[in-house]
Order: sequence, then C-alpha cells, then structure tokens
Amino acid sequence: MTHSSPITGVMICGAGHSGSTLLGLILGRADGAFYVGEGAKIRYLHDLNKPLRKRACKVCGEACPVWSDFHWDRDRPLYRQVAAHTGTRIIVDSTKNAAWIRARSDELTAAGDRGALIFLQRDGRAVLNSRFRKYPERDAAGQIRSWMDQIIDSRAVFSAYDGPKIVVRYEELATRPEAVVRQICEVAGLPFRAEMLAFNDGESHPLGGNTGTQFVAARGKVAHDPDAILKLTPRTHDYYAKHSGGIKLDLRWKTEMSAPHLALFNDMAGDFNADMAWGEETK
Repeated sequence: MTHSSPITGVMICGAGHSGSTLLGLILGRADGAFYVGEGAKIRYLHDLNKPLRKRACKVCGEACPVWSDFHWDRDRPLYRQVAAHTGTRIIVDSTKNAAWIRARSDELTAAGDRGALIFLQRDGRAVLNSRFRKYPERDAAGQIRSWMDQIIDSRAVFSAYDGPKIVVRYEELATRPEAVVRQICEVAGLPFRAEMLAFNDGESHPLGGNTGTQFVAARGKVAHDPDAILKLTPRTHDYYAKHSGGIKLDLRWKTEMSAPHLALFNDMAGDFNADMAWGEETK
C-alpha cells in the first residue's frame, strides 16, 4: 500500500457486551485487514498512568510487535497511520463511542478514504446480564439506563452516517455466520473468504475489548502464560475455558439472569427492547 492509496475504515457502533469483539476478530481476518480492537484505547498507549490492560495489546502486552512502537500523530488521520504501520488497507475498529466514530468518519472523508458503519444490536437482556455479571456492585437500574442511552446514541450516529452502513443482529451473526458476514463484506467493500469465520486462527493484537472472546481467539498463546493480560476470572472461567472455539450463540441470560433483574429490565426497558428481543420463536 502506498501512502496515497485509499483505505477503508470499518467502524462498529452499538452497546458494549453486544459481540463487537467477536465481529471485529472476524472482519480482521479479511485479506488486507487489521482489527485494532477498541481504537480509542490508542490514546492510552505508553501511558504508564493507565493499567496495562488499557495501554497495551491484550494478547502480547507491552512487547507487542504492532503497538509497542506505534505513536499516534494527532495531526494526521488515525486509520491511515495504523494502515501504514501494519501494511494493511482495511482498519476495523470496535470503539462504540459516538463522538469517536464521528471524528474518525470525518478524518476518512477529509483524506478521501472510504468508511463503513455497522450497527451491532443484541437482545438487551443478554447485554444487561453480562453487565450484571461483570459489575455486580453497580446499580442495576443505572446500568439499564446506560444501555438504553448507548442504543439511543448509536441510533443517532447510524441515522446521520452518510456512507455504506448496515444493521447486524448478534444473534443472526452467531446462528448464520457465513450469510451475515458475506452481507457485511458486500456493504463494507471487504473481500469475503470463508477462513474469516475461524476467528480463533491467526494472530490478533486487540486493544481493549472482551477478554473472554479474546481468550478463545488466543488460547494457544496465553492459556499457560502466567504473565498474560488475558486471564479468565472465576465468573467467566467455566464458559470460556470450555468454549469450542467456534462461533457460538451465547444465551446465558436465560439461565443466569435473576428474577428481580429480569423484572426490573422488563419494567424499565421491555418496550424499548422489543425490536431487539431474541425469543424462542426466532431461534
């Protein structure tokens, strides 16, 4: 890739805990693509005031062959710098912050590059169950409101986005991966290949993102490394340690979500979630 060659930036909006790490790892296996993870974490590279998991590659740590010597020149478009640094032409970013997406989209447009936006949606009950599991000490109602706000913000940025865009359901991705990934690639202008679905093959160098999914993708490298950043916690160990490694629909909320949490969610967000609900009839 020459400096003047146009690149493609593929951005993912939506709420956290919706499967964006999985989708990013899949798209990052397209020919000529590189998945940065949550690109906003690039701001924290080499910042010793930040915890290691936020300022370094989640797989390699500080010795990462990609990120250890990358320094963002904020006067130039970020994705172009990452593309030049990695020798790729497609940058996949699962940062879901609306302001970040707008800023990167403006950079792509100003540089004459191509962008695409994916709105990844997931049943809110699954999202909130994951959040309740990870943050049991946080106010449940506050977490539900936070999720609703993220969806509202994502709808706004998706509606305003003037370029190739697509709404993707996590549950559809997990149950019909090839068909959904083919559709994403067609919209985003990516070269589809069946090998993309084997998200746990090959190298990955993600910043931020879901530790469990990343552990599955990098199991061979990190499982027996006592210094690895990617470590499963007791709350996730049984699920991810036994994970097959393939694309698998996660419906843990059906057995894990407590009756009080489910009742609170239905009361606060049942109608809001109606279009995203994944019921028995759709499985």
